[in-house]
Amino acid sequence: MPDGDFELIYRKYYRRVYLFLLKLCGNHELSEDLTQETFYQAFLSIHRFKGRSDVFTFIAAIAKHTYLKYLRKNRNSVCEAYIGELRSDFSDPEYIYEKSVEKMNIRDLVEKLPERYRDVILFRVYAEMTFGQIAEAMGITENSAKVIFFRAKKKLTEDLKNGDYL
Repeated sequence: MPDGDFELIYRKYYRRVYLFLLKLCGNHELSEDLTQETFYQAFLSIHRFKGRSDVFTFIAAIAKHTYLKYLRKNRNSVCEAYIGELRSDFSDPEYIYEKSVEKMNIRDLVEKLPERYRDVILFRVYAEMTFGQIAEAMGITENSAKVIFFRAKKKLTEDLKNGDYL
């Protein structure tokens, strides 16, 4: 693939990948860094893209892996990022704190889900992919993606009710 083609891909999908990662991590600077790493990894592995799925599906899978790799390496930094976000807006510190804790709890629960559940949730909720795109990315049927999503949502709801994030 000529470099100009990848530059077009970068321009077309940069914002969408950035927003996907921002929803995952909740920090603008970190999202920027992870987006850059995602496109770097995509550039290195674009030769493996066979065109059987949408380009965004391919890049979103790389973004998901980039984010999860970051979490594994920097678990303590994630909490610090939330504290930094709290300091940036003092309109209602208590409300902002509660929302931040809620986001952290949900992210922790999503991270603890079985891999297939976690992947479907990340793609559907955070990347806003269709079930067809999720099926392509994961090598499953569209119906399977829907069933896994339903089961993952049910599990998350139960875990939240039970306080399993504590």
